[in-house]
Amino acid sequence: MARGARRWWNTGWARALACVAAFACAATAIAAARELPHATVLKVRLGGDARQTRVVIELDQAAQGKLIEGAEPSGRVLLTLPNVQLAGDMSGQGAGLVRGWVVDDSGGAARLKLTLARAAMVKRRFLLPPGDGMTTYRYVVDLEGAEVLDPIARAVADSGPAPAVRFEAPLEPLTPTRKIVVVDAGHGGKDPGAHGQDTHEKDVTLAAARALRDRLERTGRYRVVLTREADVFVPLEERVRIARRANADLFISLHADSGGDPSLRGASIYTLSDSGTQRMARGLGKSNWFIDVDLPGRDPEVNRILLDLTQRDTRNRSAAFAEVLLDRIADRATLLRRSHRDAGFMVLLAPDVPAVLMEMGFVTNPQDEQALNDPVQRRRVMEGVAQAIDAYFGQEKRYALR
Repeated sequence: MARGARRWWNTGWARALACVAAFACAATAIAAARELPHATVLKVRLGGDARQTRVVIELDQAAQGKLIEGAEPSGRVLLTLPNVQLAGDMSGQGAGLVRGWVVDDSGGAARLKLTLARAAMVKRRFLLPPGDGMTTYRYVVDLEGAEVLDPIARAVADSGPAPAVRFEAPLEPLTPTRKIVVVDAGHGGKDPGAHGQDTHEKDVTLAAARALRDRLERTGRYRVVLTREADVFVPLEERVRIARRANADLFISLHADSGGDPSLRGASIYTLSDSGTQRMARGLGKSNWFIDVDLPGRDPEVNRILLDLTQRDTRNRSAAFAEVLLDRIADRATLLRRSHRDAGFMVLLAPDVPAVLMEMGFVTNPQDEQALNDPVQRRRVMEGVAQAIDAYFGQEKRYALR
């Protein structure tokens, strides 16, 4: 700054003008903040069963929520949405785990109160923006029944109608809840998969699945389910059933690729494509279809919307894990140039389980084949997969607490 300019700044007039300007800016900012439009609650929808229930709050604008009660199993959930308004108090009968619900005004915030039919807790919360035919924002709250209840409370909850159950205090789980990870070793038995010079795909996938299971179980944070633990054939539909019966939080299918060009090598991650989603939706209504999605609504259109919400959430979570996974294995394995891909593989079709299919390398490439058969390199790659799982669930926990 020039000397003359410094002398001008040091005068009382300059300082006074600066204060006036600062005050004007502050006043403008405050006025603008007061004029910011509030989001409005448009509708509340529920769906689910006695194990898992989804509450969807439709809004005309984006909003953030704050969980007051419901992080631990209890008989009530209380959540506020700051700067969200409603035309009047809203209430209704529940579904699944929810006996009844009320949305009212609480000092400039919308407050959601859920009275539960049995002890449950909030498993996850997230905001879905408009898209795919939906014009509203949707704040989604997923509830899950307590896995381990006090024996007396469980007996009461199972003995009769929900209104007979009273919860005087939150029920704490007897043991910490562990994430359930299903690891699928591709192929097996009569289905050997891809062939290398000295390798069957079914053998390297099983070895990798066992290595990943051992690594995850050592942490004590996971319960790991293998779709096969020996050289046996498991139908693709059954692999999906295993994941859904286990109430899996994550499904990872391990495979080894093949190609006509021996120079082609590298790992890749697949998530469900649009065509796969449409394929799953076409299966609805078939009594013998393996997904057997339980949609509780009486209106088929409502059921279709609930399924659509579930599918999109699952695909988003699958894609998020795929990106974390690629990041964690990038320095442990060679990656294909386009390493995140999508496809309609049947093992990715479960609408409510985030899932990826990992091609660990090409058995038709000499370098990849050697790495796939090397126990040290195999453990090194599975260590990266395990770190990705840790990071993924860590992100999910931080996101739920926002």
